[in-house]
Parts: sequence; C-alpha cells; structure tokens
Amino acid sequence: MSNSIVLLLFSLTFLEHGLFFQRVSSLGINYGQVGDNLPPPNKVLQLLSSLNINKTRIYDTNPQVLTSFANSNIELFVTVENQMLSSLVDPQQALQWVTSRIKPFFPATKIGGIAVGNELYTDDDSSLIGYLVPAMTSIHAALVQTGLDKYIQVSTPNSLSVLQESYPPSAGCFRPQVAGVMTQLLSFLRTTKSPFWINAYPYFAYKDSPTKIPLDYVLFNPNTGMVDPYTKYHYDNMLYAQVDAVIFAMARLGFKDIEVGVSETGWPSKGDGDEIGATVANAAVYNKNLLKRQLHGEGTPLRPNMRLDVYLFALFNEDLKPGPTSERNYGLYQPDETMAYNVGLLSSPSSTTSSQSSTSTNSFMSITSSASTVCISTGL
Repeated sequence: MSNSIVLLLFSLTFLEHGLFFQRVSSLGINYGQVGDNLPPPNKVLQLLSSLNINKTRIYDTNPQVLTSFANSNIELFVTVENQMLSSLVDPQQALQWVTSRIKPFFPATKIGGIAVGNELYTDDDSSLIGYLVPAMTSIHAALVQTGLDKYIQVSTPNSLSVLQESYPPSAGCFRPQVAGVMTQLLSFLRTTKSPFWINAYPYFAYKDSPTKIPLDYVLFNPNTGMVDPYTKYHYDNMLYAQVDAVIFAMARLGFKDIEVGVSETGWPSKGDGDEIGATVANAAVYNKNLLKRQLHGEGTPLRPNMRLDVYLFALFNEDLKPGPTSERNYGLYQPDETMAYNVGLLSSPSSTTSSQSSTSTNSFMSITSSASTVCISTGL
C-alpha cells in the first residue's frame, strides 16, 4: 500500500468516528415533474405520506408543490435550474430569488436544502460550471441575510463524470478539468457544513460492460464482490464503491471531513434494445435491496458508522423526458399512482398529510419477512 493511500485512509477512518458524522439521515425520493399526466401535488403528498417517506427532492421551486406540502412532515430539497445560474451570481438577484422563491413558503413548508443546478459538469458540456460556486455563494449570503441559513443547506448534485478514476475506490480522483472548481466547491461546502451530492447509477456501468460487471454486484444481491487492493476493504455492491471513490477524490484535494450523499440512484424498468439490463425484474430487485440497506442504516466500507443519505430516482415514470426509453421509466409508480413494480412498499390508507397524525419513529419503514416475500411496511 502506498504511503499516500495509508495517510488518506488513516485520516478518513479517524474522521468517520468524529461528531460530524453522528447525524442520522433517511431515505428520500426524487419527485420529477416532466410529464403531462402526473397527479397534482396534493395527491403526490398523500402518496408520499401514506408511504411515510419524509424527504423528497424537486427540480425547481414550483409554488404549487411548495404550497401543497405546507404543514406536512415532508422535507423538500428544491433546485435552482441550470439556466438561472449566470444571473444568480449577482448577490441582488440571488436575494430576490430567495425572498420570492423560498421565504414566502418557509417555515410552513419544510425546505431543508437548495440544489444549485444539477450535474453542471458532464462529458459533453461544462460551459456552466464556472458560474456554480459564485451562484452558491450569493444564494447562501441571501439565506444569511434573510435568517434562513441555519435551516437550509446549499449544495449541488454532481454526476460521476466529475471523476477521472473510480476503480478501485481508493484510486478515486477528480478530472483535471474540474479540479480547480472542485476545490472552490469543497471549500464552500466545508465552510457551510453542507454535503457533497453525487448522482450515482450502477445501472450505467452494467449497461456499458454487461460481460465484465456481475449483475448481482450492481443489484446488491449476494455475490463475492471485490476487494480494494490498497485499502483491503471488501465491496459487495457498486454503489458503495462509487461513493467511496468520491470520498477518496475529495481527500486527495485535502478535504476529508465532508459528508457525501447520493442525490439520485435508481434503475429503469424499461429500455431500448441496446439498454441491457433495463427490465422490471432488475429495477424491482435494485430498489428493494437498496431500501433494505437503508433500513439497516448501513454506511460504506470507508465510513461504516455513517448512514448513507440516499434519494431514490424516481417517484413516477415521466412521459415527456427526452432521451432513450429508459429515461421515461425510472419511476416506482405510474402517473395514475399504481405501482410500476412492487418493491415491497405498502401504503397506509389511514395516513393523512397532517404532521400531527403521523407516528414519530426513527425509521420510516419496518421490514417483515417470510419464506417467499420481503415486505416493507409503514409501521403505522
């Protein structure tokens, strides 16, 4: 094991046991709205409440959603659209955005985070990334000015394409093209005590190399897994390996104390002919196994005592999303609120949208099992 890997591993292992990582996180779900047949926000609230899910992420600041989710138990993670970033670099524009898009709804609506853009760096386009940290800084300053910074974090979801290397996890490092911006971003996150969010899809890796990557490894099924040759950590699934690669990449830039969360992960239930693995069966297994891992409060091999914060993608199939067929088929539910497939989520008909009527528990679901089924119920 090289000396640099030893030092990184020692530092990360020490910090994992610190007070910074004692926050208990829970699983959320992404509520996309790129469809012409989706239920209204009040119906979506009823569905989420019936499942006892207490966190959801939206891709804008839709006032109908923010109003409908008022006085509920559900915390919202809202988004600044990519095309708005250049204007929000201006502190006055950022203040206007916060006072018009956030402040009128808070605290009745629980807004816990603002995602500034989404996947600003991709393999095809990096034109907006220069606006990222200045816009985040202006938005955070506006939150400070309005007294909301104590309640609302500011971060940005990144695609895995920000990594130059991700295998093995200990080799994780950022692409040279983004290393400068990443240093600025990580400095901001450290100062504001906000997490680094990653959109991580093991499905894409499997689709591109189905003969090299075992399906059970990406689906969280029992498998032999892989051992990182430098850290000797054993990985039995790809998602945890991807997250730890990000942690090592941050450490290489000198940032060992920032939490990493998964802002998107999921599996499509349908795809085009060349989208290998996009099936109902695989989607059901991936999401069911991910839910079980979340309920057990697992961390990654590098940070085993820190529960990984995950937002599942997505709540609904969205018929207007561009791109291949898979893009329109990540939902757990159809637009008519019937299940696209069964991951074991059982809704409670007695649930209401009132925070006073829901049972307060440390976890929002409980597992019961039999010889043939695994049932994830609300426990209400």
